[in-house]
Amino acid sequence: MDMRAFDVPRYLSVLPLFSDLSPAERERLAQGCSMRRLSRGDLVFRVGEPCEEFHVTVLGQIKLFAISPAGQEKVIELVGPGHSFAEALMFTDKPYIINAQALTDSLVLSVGKAAVVAEIEQDPRFAMRMLAGISRRLHGLVHDVQAYALHSGMQRVIGYLLRDQQPQDCVSGDMLTVSLPVSKATVASRLSLTPEYFSRVLHELEAAGLIEVDRRDIRILDVRRLERYPSTPA
Repeated sequence: MDMRAFDVPRYLSVLPLFSDLSPAERERLAQGCSMRRLSRGDLVFRVGEPCEEFHVTVLGQIKLFAISPAGQEKVIELVGPGHSFAEALMFTDKPYIINAQALTDSLVLSVGKAAVVAEIEQDPRFAMRMLAGISRRLHGLVHDVQAYALHSGMQRVIGYLLRDQQPQDCVSGDMLTVSLPVSKATVASRLSLTPEYFSRVLHELEAAGLIEVDRRDIRILDVRRLERYPSTPA
């Protein structure tokens, strides 16, 4: 992609956060944006750096993660194309408290705080849209904490595989293929599981005739049966 030819205002218009802005407002906001091309492993930001912007993944996958005092990595979120991150941190006037790293070659749009504040001052409705986006992210994090505390590892894996599906709308025998966007070890960390346990769960589901695993592609052979496993016999 030719970075010079990338139409930032047009891209902003397809993002839910900015879709209600007028063309003139998007043009102004674009003046406070910057584009970064990242190679796999490059950091978007690290703990302790000043947070003066938030970010949108245009292409690729971004991993938000923390490092424990013992040096263990915990994946907090995986951010794919069209999704934003670090909005709430930007308004705290404090440094980043997590790290962000490209898991694949990626393109990231960064939106400067000064440009955002200027638009909020012009139209308070923009602040409401930002709050709605931050609230959705908070709701997702609370849901994750509940899942870690109340659900078994098996339930977490099944929930992840069916996260974009509505099993109640499926009939018995419906099949679909889920492609893991990142490595199994990264998904395991996202679910607060060890890679070994994650692999054991996949093997159990495969042995039960519920899925077929082909590297990162997981074919779900029966959505309804998978949702009910292990309470429903194969």
